[in-house]
This record gives sequence, structure tokens and C-alpha cells, in this order.
Amino acid sequence: MPTTGKSSAIVRAFLAAMEARDLEAARSFLAPGFEMIFPGATPMKALEELVVWSQSRYLSVGKTYDQFDELSSEAGQIVVYCFGHLHGVWPDGNVFDGIRFIDRFTVRDNKLIDQKVWNDMGEAQLVLQK
Repeated sequence: MPTTGKSSAIVRAFLAAMEARDLEAARSFLAPGFEMIFPGATPMKALEELVVWSQSRYLSVGKTYDQFDELSSEAGQIVVYCFGHLHGVWPDGNVFDGIRFIDRFTVRDNKLIDQKVWNDMGEAQLVLQK
């Protein structure tokens, strides 16, 4: 699981705090105006919004990382992509694993500007409903 630099370490620490639901620690990584975009959701600015939104989707979720990639942008920002697989527990108590995800973060001055998320969770939920 390669990690390419400081920005990747910031992303990883933020995601670990979110997985532990330590919102105070997670908030310490955010720049003013931070925004999150998740599949099927309107953009969110507060971590508490994400927690409330996710309650109907899963009881818990964790990430197994395959790789982190960093790219420099012209604006002096670092773009970090991380990808791998989600695991956790559905609202009905059943366990899930192996759901693909990609997160894209923008980092400036060692703070997260935004997070954009792509994953196959919706497709996995459709399979369960059949």
C-alpha cells in the first residue's frame, strides 16, 4: 500500500478519524469551506451532515487501501487519490466487504479543501434488494 507523501498521510489520518467517528480530530484536518460530495447526496460542509446522511446507508464502514496517488496542481494544491475496498455492516446487521471506492481530496497548506467520493455501494445495495 504505497503512500507518496505528506498530503497522503493527512488524508489517511483524516479518514482514520472519520472511521473512528472522532469528529473533533477529523475537523482538525479541514480548511475553512471544506466540502464533501458523496454518491447520491448533495454537497455537505459539516462532518455531522455526513454522519446523519450515512446512518440510513450503513451501521459502520471501513476502508482497505490499495494505493494513494498524489498530483500537484497549478494552484499549489496537491490532489490525493486513494482507492481500495469498503467493508462494514449494513443497517440490517449483515456484513459487507469488497465494495470498490475512490476518494479524491484537494490539499492546500496541509488542510483538506474538499473530498469527492465514488463507490459501488449503491450497486451492492441493489443486489441485496433482489
